[in-house]
This record gives sequence, C-alpha cells and structure tokens, in this order.
Amino acid sequence: MKIGIIGAGNIGGNLTRRLTALGHDVSVANSRGPQTLSALAEETGATPVTVTEAAHDADIVVVTIPLKNVPDLPSGLFGNAAKDFVIVDTCNYYPKERDGRIAAIEDEGLTESRWTQQHLGHPVIKAFNGTYAQDILDKPRPAGDPERIAVPVAGDDEAAKTVVRAFIDELGFDTVDAGGLDDSWRQQPDTPVYGLSGGVEAVTKALAEASPVRPATFRA
Repeated sequence: MKIGIIGAGNIGGNLTRRLTALGHDVSVANSRGPQTLSALAEETGATPVTVTEAAHDADIVVVTIPLKNVPDLPSGLFGNAAKDFVIVDTCNYYPKERDGRIAAIEDEGLTESRWTQQHLGHPVIKAFNGTYAQDILDKPRPAGDPERIAVPVAGDDEAAKTVVRAFIDELGFDTVDAGGLDDSWRQQPDTPVYGLSGGVEAVTKALAEASPVRPATFRA
C-alpha cells in the first residue's frame, strides 16, 4: 500500500517506522522540507517529500500536524491521490499550549475533526489522536492476544472507516468504532479514553463515560 504521512513528529515518525517495517511504500513530509528528513529516511527507507507531494498516488494519507496549521496546508493537496484514498486525522486541539483560540470549535461546538475535514475538503477518519507515540512501536500484538490494545476510530464515511480499521489491525491493534465525526469529542484530549492503553472493553467503556463538556483546562 502507498501511504503519505504529513507531519514527522512523534506520531508521524513512529508510524513511518512501523509502516515501512511492514513493507509499505511510505512518503513522509514536514513543514521544514525533505532535506530535514534525511535521518528518518535513512533509518526507515521512507521517501522524504514536500507536503505538496505527500499524497501523490497515496491510498492512505495521515495528517498529523498541529491543528492550527491545518488551514495552511496547500490547496489541491489531494488532487493526485489514489482513487478512493482515505485521510487519517490524528490532530488535537490544544488552545492554551499551542493552537490559540479557534472560534468554530470554542463557540460553534465543532469537533476538532469536523473542523479539520472542512478545511481539507475531504472526509477524514479520526484515529491515533490519543495514542502514545511509543506504543506504536512497543505494543503491537497479534489478533487475539489478551494484551492487544485498542484504538478508537471515528468518522462518517463507513467505507473509509473500514479501510482504516483494517489498516490499524495490520499495525497490531484492535479498534473500537467511536461513531461519526460529531461523536469524536469522546476521544478528544482530557477524556477517559485519551492516552488509555487498554483493550476493546476498556476503550468502549471509556468512550461511553466521556462528557461532552470540554474541561476548562482545554478551553482557550
């Protein structure tokens, strides 16, 4: 499978490591240019590219950048992606620490991924936003392993969600359907499932226990 990763931070970097180890053709980009990704490319065999090239022929595009930078992604970014390509959104809203105030999220009640989808102009599937980056390398387990951890997955496009859940299964994790994008607040920062390294039962329970009221610590 051809996979484009936009963002080479903790999550993007470790997904690059894991996906190349599984034999996928991975292109990775960041905001500073491909010349800054030479070490990651040498380590993994991934192809460092510009952001505008990251989605070229990609079956899956992972967007894993600071939320505030989503509107700055180039227009037409997905014009050369593969037919029926899927976007995985790992982004989180951190208004105090990083992103500043985003009125559509604060005042209009849009979930982070709904806001991201509007800017990208293509359906997104939210996953890995609450996963510890090191778990991507350290905690893959075969299906049926009692220690296998689960990842919540939210999105409106059921076909795309099926693709992403199979993709995560290949990475070595179970998944829990967390509903549509308007339900994805259940996996935002400071919810019970955020940062939880648990199995299907624990993740399902944590999603059910989430409150729609964003804590004051996560408001601008």
